[in-house]
Amino acid sequence: MKNILLLVHDDAGQEARLQAALDVTRALDGHLACIDVTPYPVIAGDTVMGYGESVVLFDERDSEAKNKAALTARLAREDVSWSWADVMGEMATSVLDAADLADLIILNRALDGYPLPNMRDITSRIVERTSAAVLAVPESLDRFAFERALVAWDGGRSAAAALRAAVPLLALAKDVEIFMVREDDEGDGRNIPEQAAAYLSRHEIHAAVKIVDKMESNADVSIARESDNWRADYIVMGAYGRGRLRETFGGVTKRMLNGSKLPLLLGH
Repeated sequence: MKNILLLVHDDAGQEARLQAALDVTRALDGHLACIDVTPYPVIAGDTVMGYGESVVLFDERDSEAKNKAALTARLAREDVSWSWADVMGEMATSVLDAADLADLIILNRALDGYPLPNMRDITSRIVERTSAAVLAVPESLDRFAFERALVAWDGGRSAAAALRAAVPLLALAKDVEIFMVREDDEGDGRNIPEQAAAYLSRHEIHAAVKIVDKMESNADVSIARESDNWRADYIVMGAYGRGRLRETFGGVTKRMLNGSKLPLLLGH
């Protein structure tokens, strides 16, 4: 996990994204690739850009130019390797176009205040389409802590993908817990959490395993409670493990992106 891709845009989540990116890049001795996306204005009807849309676009360009000047000056003072690319386009598409050689993409979960940009939608689309891991951080994050990692395990392929991707970060943790909420119809031994723990042990990561019976209707409630009780710093989990359509109507990934207090390292 050496190639870290950071979405840059002057919005409420940018500072949290930047702090997480710097912490992770520094800890892994990686390279931080910043992609500064200036989105096109939403234009309804005529394909010809009118005066109003031109003003919006120029304002956005001016805002991003000031943002770039401030952030590049700041990055020059940081002890990390970094590069910068300017792109104009739709955010999710622009990030995906730049992500072919990324190991980790740093985004936000849903922003809590002003709804634009729609980070939950942007992050959801990127997670679904990329082979890289995605770190989705809350806008309140002031530093990324590595010490205690909670792995939310359901035995699925997405959970396995997230676990594999997270190994370099989990190797930095002092404590790792694999947490599973047992569904009523489970118990057939498929990819039990002990197998995940055995996989990590081969990377010299020794994780505890905890399995609880399903108590709430939504597994994310149990995950959030356990992360609080166990004092986790971040959560590793598979995204849209049971299909994007089902998740659209209220799945675990959607709810975690809406309200998780902790950073989410997502794999798909």
